[in-house]
Amino acid sequence: MTVLPALLAAARTAAHPRPHDPCDCAPRTLADRPDGTVVRHAGTVAKAHAAGTDPTDLTLRLATAAALPGILLAPLRPDPVPVHDRLVTFWPYGTPVDPDLPDEAPWEAAAALLARLHNSHVPAPAPLPPMRGPAKAARALARLRAAGPHPARTPVERAWSTLPAWARAEAPMPPSTTVCHGDLHLGQLVRRPTGPATPDAAPDPWRLIDVDDLGTGVPAWDLARPAAWYACGLLPPDEWSRFLTAYRTVGGPAVPAHGDPWPALETAARALTVQTAALTVVKALAADRGLDEVEQAVVDACARMGPLDPTGPTPAGPLRERGT
Repeated sequence: MTVLPALLAAARTAAHPRPHDPCDCAPRTLADRPDGTVVRHAGTVAKAHAAGTDPTDLTLRLATAAALPGILLAPLRPDPVPVHDRLVTFWPYGTPVDPDLPDEAPWEAAAALLARLHNSHVPAPAPLPPMRGPAKAARALARLRAAGPHPARTPVERAWSTLPAWARAEAPMPPSTTVCHGDLHLGQLVRRPTGPATPDAAPDPWRLIDVDDLGTGVPAWDLARPAAWYACGLLPPDEWSRFLTAYRTVGGPAVPAHGDPWPALETAARALTVQTAALTVVKALAADRGLDEVEQAVVDACARMGPLDPTGPTPAGPLRERGT
């Protein structure tokens, strides 16, 4: 049975706790995927997490979000609620990044929030679970292998084989107590008002959302998607520079404060490149179409990857086509 009707009902109840309150709201389905179904009713968002989500881990992630309200969007209640076979969490609605306004992309805000998250110390009833970024990359490769033959599969698989075991979720990550988001992209930022709207009020601040992959781990993973986009030629150099400079300005620990950041980023950027390439091939196969220009650029980046040497100098060819 689909969880969507029950999730919509749960969102309405959360938005209007008194059963006889009048309601002319228009509920909306924001996402409906196996890894997460998200709906909105008035100012409340309800998310049904993937089947099999560990309730203890999810509760610890919610506690971390509640403890860092200036960085992460705080949940409306401290624990998940079972709905059918899924765990559901409730959140205030926030305005997302507008994908139609790329020149207004909040790269500096994203970087500053990451740096603050990476430097945070969260008192929790138990240690946070590991950040799930490598597990997410491994799931992408599993989906590629299950999708059937495709010419791009060979370079993607070869690039995957260059990664260390921890980046493929085949071994524990290097020991770390750094709190990481685990799946950073601009779709994970929303604005929430902090006071009354006035003509001279400052813009509403950004917050990070989506705690599914939150945990302790390698902070470079949170910088890896924009780093990979830059390396593949999909993120302009000035936007990458804005992001990296803002992260360093706030004292982010994932990269050195000065000099070449790539030795610290190479492994994670490769992993996110492979993850992205795998998923683009899966989508192309499902739609029975060829790869578009952007998708082909990511596959081409996989084809350029040679043996990994994260301690070496800035690579001229293994992933990047340009220097920083």
